[in-house]
Amino acid sequence: MSWIITRGGRKVDLINPTAAMIDPTDIAHSLSMQCRFNGHTRSFYSVAQHCYLVADLVPHEDQLAGLLHDATEAYVGDMVRPLKEGMREFYDAHRLVSLFDEVEQRIWLAICDRFDVDPALPASVKHADLVALATEKRDLMPEHPEPWPCLAGIEPIAQFIDPWQPNAAAIHYHHRLLQLMATTHRAGMA
Repeated sequence: MSWIITRGGRKVDLINPTAAMIDPTDIAHSLSMQCRFNGHTRSFYSVAQHCYLVADLVPHEDQLAGLLHDATEAYVGDMVRPLKEGMREFYDAHRLVSLFDEVEQRIWLAICDRFDVDPALPASVKHADLVALATEKRDLMPEHPEPWPCLAGIEPIAQFIDPWQPNAAAIHYHHRLLQLMATTHRAGMA
């Protein structure tokens, strides 16, 4: 079995996903229910809210990509950065492609097709993802003296994060996604 059933009752084939299988409501719901950092935060903080923050930190033309940058996690789940990077280093060293990376890439391409987004994330989204991470570290994680190498030279935003409950995160994310889809597609038609 290589498929899952989403909250909306859709069957999504993880090996051969298509744009027709991808639904904004399913993404909003799933990301709102997943806690960042495998739940090791002071309070619940969803992937949906993280993506919303990233979208806030990029120029308007990159906001849809920012909001969707972790949308694959609605289908394959969230994996902590050290594990994901460690797996990639292992597979790169052995000249192999991890099955997880392959599945995640296929889902990403289906998402990009569904929302008419370039699969190559803009530099602004990659930078905003790190700024959001630095802010989340400051506001949501327990104090620890060990530095995070990926955050060298990255400053958090001044505003502190007020975590949303899952239902609020789903509503905010879904509304923003629909709004950005409407404005992005309208701008592309002009």
